Amino acid sequence: MSEPKKNRKADSKAKKAVPRFESEQEEREFWASHDSPDYVDWSKANSVVLPLLKPSTATISLRLPESLLDSLKALANQRDVPYQSLLKIFLAERVEYERRRKTG
Repeated sequence: MSEPKKNRKADSKAKKAVPRFESEQEEREFWASHDSPDYVDWSKANSVVLPLLKPSTATISLRLPESLLDSLKALANQRDVPYQSLLKIFLAERVEYERRRKTG
């Protein structure tokens, strides 16, 4: 026997109250075992812009042919940016290009 379909309007209004937490650990444990849509109407959520938040970075070691590194440094010098920053820009552009190419 199949379950009856939920009424979306009734479901979106009948949200549970988010409990008060004594610590971040208690809150983490709660959300690890509960679904947020039962407590939050995400259709009413606002986008947040955090301009000062910097993405996490990881340090890597990358071996490049010296001629490629010299070319990258020359391009970066022409644009007046550090070569590491230019390399990140080039990589991000290529990753975005590849994503778009795969999706259509």
